[in-house]
Amino acid sequence: MSRTALATIHLGALRHNLARIRERASGARVMAVVKADGYGHGLERVARALDEADAFGVASIADGLRLRAAGHRQRIVVLSGPDAPADLAELRRLGLEAVIHHDSQIEWLVADRDGRPLRVWLKLDTGMHRLGFAPERAVEVHARLRALPAVHPEIALMTHFAASDEFDNALTAQQIARFADATRGLAGERALANSAGVLGWPQAHGDWVRVGGLLYGLSVVEGKCGADFGFRPAMTLSTRLIAVNRIRKGERVGYAATWEAPEDMPLGVAAIGYGDGYPRSAAAGTPVLVGEHRAAIVGRVSMDLVTIDLREVPAARVGDAVTLWGPALPVETVAAHAGTISYELTCGVTRRVLFAEDEG
Repeated sequence: MSRTALATIHLGALRHNLARIRERASGARVMAVVKADGYGHGLERVARALDEADAFGVASIADGLRLRAAGHRQRIVVLSGPDAPADLAELRRLGLEAVIHHDSQIEWLVADRDGRPLRVWLKLDTGMHRLGFAPERAVEVHARLRALPAVHPEIALMTHFAASDEFDNALTAQQIARFADATRGLAGERALANSAGVLGWPQAHGDWVRVGGLLYGLSVVEGKCGADFGFRPAMTLSTRLIAVNRIRKGERVGYAATWEAPEDMPLGVAAIGYGDGYPRSAAAGTPVLVGEHRAAIVGRVSMDLVTIDLREVPAARVGDAVTLWGPALPVETVAAHAGTISYELTCGVTRRVLFAEDEG
């Protein structure tokens, strides 16, 4: 086993973050969103740590199948609902719930002759303009669903915020108002708030909060990290130095020779690259930790390797640990240097990275 890239998942952090969400959204039930393989942390691993969640939110029936096979009996909601009429039978077989957001899905339910009612969540488009019925159709669609024998009479009502991470953006207040107006008088539990909604919009907590990023300690607010709100990072990505070399002033490093040594200096090579999910877009100057000391990558990230400026860590040796992100180096910091968001980085960790768990 020659590769040393390792993603350590902190199970205690996941449990801490769930408890913190319950504190912030007191009185609301928590749907733990575990799509994208638990935001890159491992679906079954995450679900086991978050077993006290009231429900799980997934992107596909296949994820629901994996959760049921692992023994989870919570409510599981497929967030985009059925993609074809045949999906209805599988949703029932697995005891999954479906978000209904389009007329085509209603037509499949109308034609469905299965006598077992399916639990559904009616999604309204209050401003995201991605999935959902127009708010002015809420009463009509709700009544139509209630009249179908294929649908359980308890229909939840939901929407999705477009800009809740901007706490001074009027759009979220407008979406909350549109949702309230559209659903006034309709029976059913309400679900509005995503992770940012939990933090910045307490008036949107409703009966359910639907939380993804915060569970993993990931920031949902630009310029902040999860720890700024009391959440703990659930992943540390690390590797080791496999070479320490010296280069002379003026020599260039990496593909396309984009970085020039400003002086004679030590250069480290770490066994990780974009083949492991470390972003190729990470610019020279992106921080890493060598042991406990801060350093920075130089040159372009390649498929298997990164090069590191070791002038601030002159005692570095082959075999020293290199942390790419984790509790001591927020993934949000790395994402900012790479021109992306923390979600993309954790979701992008590839299968050749080894995974480990700890209770921290």
